[in-house]
Parts: sequence; C-alpha cells; structure tokens
Amino acid sequence: MELERRHFLILGALALAGCAPVKNLGPSGSPSILPSPSPSPSVSAGPPDWDALAQSLGDRLLRPGSDAYRAAVPTEIPVYDGAAPPAIVRARDASDVATAVSFAAASGLRIATRSGGHNYAGWSSGGGGNTGLPEELVINVHGLNSVEVDPGTGVARIGAGAPLALVYEKLAAAGRAIGGGSCGSVGIGGLALGGGVGVLARAFGLTSDQVAAIEIVTPDGKTRTVDANTDPDIFWACRGGGGGLLGVVTAFHLNTKPAPEVTMYFLSWDARNAPAVIAAWQEWAPQADPQLWSTLKLLTGSTHPGGASLSVSGTWIGPNGGHTAALAGLLSRVPAPGRNQATRHGYLDAMMRYAGCAGSTAAQCVSGPGGKLTRTSFAATSGIATRALTAAEITALIQATEAVGKVAGVTEGGFSFDALGGQANALGADATAFGHRGALFSAQYTANFADGANADPYRQAVRTLRAVTTPAWGPGAYVNYPDAGIENPASAYFGDNAARLKKIRAAVDPRGVFPAWQLGA
Repeated sequence: MELERRHFLILGALALAGCAPVKNLGPSGSPSILPSPSPSPSVSAGPPDWDALAQSLGDRLLRPGSDAYRAAVPTEIPVYDGAAPPAIVRARDASDVATAVSFAAASGLRIATRSGGHNYAGWSSGGGGNTGLPEELVINVHGLNSVEVDPGTGVARIGAGAPLALVYEKLAAAGRAIGGGSCGSVGIGGLALGGGVGVLARAFGLTSDQVAAIEIVTPDGKTRTVDANTDPDIFWACRGGGGGLLGVVTAFHLNTKPAPEVTMYFLSWDARNAPAVIAAWQEWAPQADPQLWSTLKLLTGSTHPGGASLSVSGTWIGPNGGHTAALAGLLSRVPAPGRNQATRHGYLDAMMRYAGCAGSTAAQCVSGPGGKLTRTSFAATSGIATRALTAAEITALIQATEAVGKVAGVTEGGFSFDALGGQANALGADATAFGHRGALFSAQYTANFADGANADPYRQAVRTLRAVTTPAWGPGAYVNYPDAGIENPASAYFGDNAARLKKIRAAVDPRGVFPAWQLGA
C-alpha cells in the first residue's frame, strides 16, 4: 500500500533572490578592503522604456494585455491569481536576468523574483491587482533549469529555476542525492536560499548547507560566481537569508551524496492520543538517530468529518529494517498506533511519492493540464521550537487546532512539526544566515480553503496557532514559510544573524532595487 502523502508542503519556495555586497563584511559586520564594483545605474527620471527592453528581450518580455502575460501571472498559490505586475521577464539565461536587473535599477523599479512560485505571502507574484502588494517587475527564472553532475567531484550545477522533481530525477540518474523538500514543483532557488528544511535534513543537513558556490546577478547587473573564498559575504547571506533580497541567483553548485535507499514509514493514532504522542515526539524526534527524520501532524477541517487525524511519518536511510529500532524510542512511550507501516524505496521513488507523483516523471509532477499536482489556496505561518511544550501548552495547542478546523470554509487545517537536530544543527549559529541552529523542530500552521475565498479569516486562524506557541518558544519563524503578519521579521527569521544581514543589505543595495521583505523593508 502506498504511504499517505504529506498534507502540507514541507518547503514553500520563496521568490528567488540572493545577496551581493559592495563591501566585504566580516562576521562582525565591519567592512574589509575589496575592489568596489561599478556604480549602479542612476535612477531614471521618466517612466520605464518598455520598448527598449523589448528590443533586448523580444518575446521573453511579457506585458499586460497579451495572452502570454495572462498565462504567466499565476503562481502556485491561487490566492494571488489577481496579481498585475507591470511586466514579467521569462528569462532563458543569466544574460536575460542581467538585462532585466540593469533595466529595473535604471528605471526605478523594484524586482520580484520567481523560481517555483510558492511564496506563501505572494512576494513572487509581482503584486498589483487585488493582492494589496506593491507592483514589481517579475523576473521568472523557471527556464534556468539545467542539472549537471560532475562525475569526478559529485558536485551538481543546478539552474535556480529547476523544480525539485526534476532535480531529484536528474541526480538519481547519476546515482546522487541532496537533502531537500517534498513538493515536486517547488523551485530549488527559494528552497536553498531560505535554508531548506526537508525529508533528509537530519542526515544531510539543510539544503543551503550543501551549497558549495552560487552564480548570482547583483544589483549592478553583473554576474558573479561566489563561494566561501570569493565574495564570502554574498555566499554567507545566500545560505539561509531568504529569497528576493539582493540579487537574482541563476545557478547553485551543490555537494551531493550517493543516493540512498529510503524507508518511508507512517504511524497514526486516534486524535484522543494527541497529548501523549505530541509530548513523546517532541522529546524523541530531535534526538533520534540522524538517519531518521520525522514529521508530526494534527489535522482537522471539513475533509476530516470523523474528527482530527494524528500521524507521525518520515524517512530512514540506514540499513534496511533498522527503522524499527530507531522508532522504538517513540513507540515505547505512546499507545500502540492504529496504523504502523513502512516500505523501502529507491531515492527517486521515495522523493516522487512524497511529492504525490509516484510512478510519474518529473515532467508530469506539475500542476495544470496533464499534471499530477493541484494548486491549493491556503494560509500559513510558522514557529521554531526552542524547548519542549508543557502538558498545559500541548492542551492549549490541541484546542486551538480544533477551533481552526471549525472556521467556516476550512477544508483542512492544523499543524505540522518537522524534526531538526542531527546534521541540520551541525554548523555554528553564525556559519550561515540561517537563524535557528539548535532548534528542536520547525512548526508550520496551515489552513486550506476554497479558491476565490477571502484569505483574511484563514490567515487570522493560523496566526492564532502561532500565538499559542510563541510564549513558549519566542517569536522565531522560518523564512521559507513567510507571513506578512509577523512582527519584527528580521529578528524572527534570522535571530542574531539579522544584524549582519542588514549591514550586507545596506552595503549592497542601498537604493532597494530588491525588496527586503524578510528584513521588514
């Protein structure tokens, strides 16, 4: 029997972006001496000359009124289908990206970058229309999707617009793997830039930890390749600093590992066991064998007419059968599950099953005509667990989840806890921009609803869940699950790393060609 697929996206891909300093800032934020790049173009006093840009880009520049523009507006989240950006650049290579960035800088335009189009807050949509967001020029890098593996080093060069299903398919063909998310249509760009919490994170580390170098177009229109030795501050900020910040990443160089065999397991209980299961899981999951990853879900809503569903599922990449001993630390503390199943798969098969695309090719693992996936309207926010919840706090969270399920129009709502620990916490707190080393797990609060409905009641509903856990955990949040309602986002997303990230931003893009929504700017 095929394992139940995950109800929520593990990784919401953000608007694609990167970071590029004019000055090299050390860990303390103090500048060191480096050659300065060319000055940025001056801001145009008049309106953008779209005809001039069209002469350079041809039919890769999409303007309002054309069928191609209308087809290109929707992202993967129907909530933002009413966006009306002034133009969309459908980039075919880094040269197109550089042309668009230079044009925007010279024209006084801000840029929204798009990889997979999963930005929860709509910041990859380009805004305008009925979104309530400012209009921005969209640079869509979906066409930059090549995947090439060096057979000698195992390093993969992956175009920033490559969807995860394609990445996994190409890597598996070479016998290689990376740790990433479960949604096949998410772009590698947003995933890696925001950190990348995924189904192999405890064994392989965050996706951003596996990045060895980055190709990026900076606000001056230059294309650079950066790593730990060349422009190290760009490299630091682009590993966990989130998308849409200070440039457009066009490709990543990732260290890969031999593709593992994967045991996918699924456990479920009656919801009345939620207090015991949550209490045991939060103590066990972050400390379990790093070869094991797990997610705990409590879901309710109109698609659960019999009541809430409670499950723990995940992956094991150790020896076949070894998951039994690894799970014993949980099962010895809780009532026997109603379902307890596990199946062994190759790496690609496992990743496609998580994506809801079992037996399909990467080309079929998409939404739209002929695709296996369906776009869903939802609201979401997040939290970062810094300690175990008390019994009273668990009870309050369960009650709040039940209340979300009763909100009119919620088809499915609740929370998902994704285990950290292991290699996800192996690096130091300031080794990259990712702000949550040492956390126990990430939390995602989600409410699905019908397309076309007003999203505000559902945003409020998920924020009530976040509010329940914030007194226990503090204000931390995961930048790949962006929420415009989070106060002081820089601190919430990046903690102590926010100060350095802000200094890099100020040095690189003082005119704000790239919006810094994750820094509150």
